[in-house]
Amino acid sequence: MMTGAGGTVLRCEGVSRRFDDAVALDGFNLQVQEGDLLALLGPSGCGKTTALRVMAGFERPSAGEVWVGERRVAGPNTWVAPEGRRIGMVFQDWALFPHLDVWHNVAFGLADGPDERVREVLEMVHLTGLERRMPHELSGGQQQRVALARALAPGPEVILLDEPFSNLDATLRARVRAEVREVLKEAKVTAVFVTHDQEEALSMADVLAVMDNGKILQVGTPHEVYGAPATRSIAAMVGEANFLTGTVDSGKVVTQLGLIPAPGLADGPVEIMVRPESVTVAKDSEGTATIVAVEFYGHDQLVRAEFEDGNVVEVRLLGPRPDLHIGAPVTVSLCAPAHLFRLDDHKSLFPFCGLDRVKASS
Repeated sequence: MMTGAGGTVLRCEGVSRRFDDAVALDGFNLQVQEGDLLALLGPSGCGKTTALRVMAGFERPSAGEVWVGERRVAGPNTWVAPEGRRIGMVFQDWALFPHLDVWHNVAFGLADGPDERVREVLEMVHLTGLERRMPHELSGGQQQRVALARALAPGPEVILLDEPFSNLDATLRARVRAEVREVLKEAKVTAVFVTHDQEEALSMADVLAVMDNGKILQVGTPHEVYGAPATRSIAAMVGEANFLTGTVDSGKVVTQLGLIPAPGLADGPVEIMVRPESVTVAKDSEGTATIVAVEFYGHDQLVRAEFEDGNVVEVRLLGPRPDLHIGAPVTVSLCAPAHLFRLDDHKSLFPFCGLDRVKASS
């Protein structure tokens, strides 16, 4: 996995956080490298926001250690308050001071000679000329950038962002997250953001850390995690996925989508995961599946094809395909590698999905 060029900026080692009988973090381990933009992805209630609060110093860990650079900031007999950690924070609601204009929101917390630094970060986030605007006079995207500028102003070692785009509408969200990534990269700052949005995590992050039940499940680049999920649950959590059962027989997996080469695998049942873009359909009067739904998005469309046994496979196709209408008989086949998981523990049988391209069944 490629990471930033420098060393480790933020490190959590065996961190646990309990609230009475509830365990929010359970042996949480994470390393963030200098210059990386790391996404902490997981479902609601998985502990990702608690992890962020422990890093920032808003929560004390029940066990384990937190390090910022070479300095331990939390652990047995060690506690550094949030203001002493050199960590910037962008809150979910941005937490701008409503009675202060843009300039004074950004300058808040800067002790000495703030003018030059405020001008610098406002230029960095493309807000020059809006210094005297009040928060209520700004768009959602502009408010977000003010919050980011305020976090950048003191020159922190790392910035933490808690669901930073959740308050934006869908149209604005994609543009603002691209702008935020550009600003963070231009500032050469290390950042961690938490999200439950798969698209957001995949499109923004240099490194993706998937978590659930208070633990990190897998860490890698977005391409690595999406392309080689370590377990079935990660495959389902990161991107869209089809799951089918199959049987290994003499080095091949027999599936409804054709034969998948699986040299070296013992005969027996397995689970197959294929992404919708790894499947294709062709209209065929003798096909074994029928189209039951079509969702057209303009740039692509999602087709659902149902086999005779009731199994449904989702297929993502580029551009319009008017011939693929509901009720049309089709042949469904693979056009890219599949992923195999064991049925007993749902772990990947191929760490890097090293399967050859499939051959259509005869």
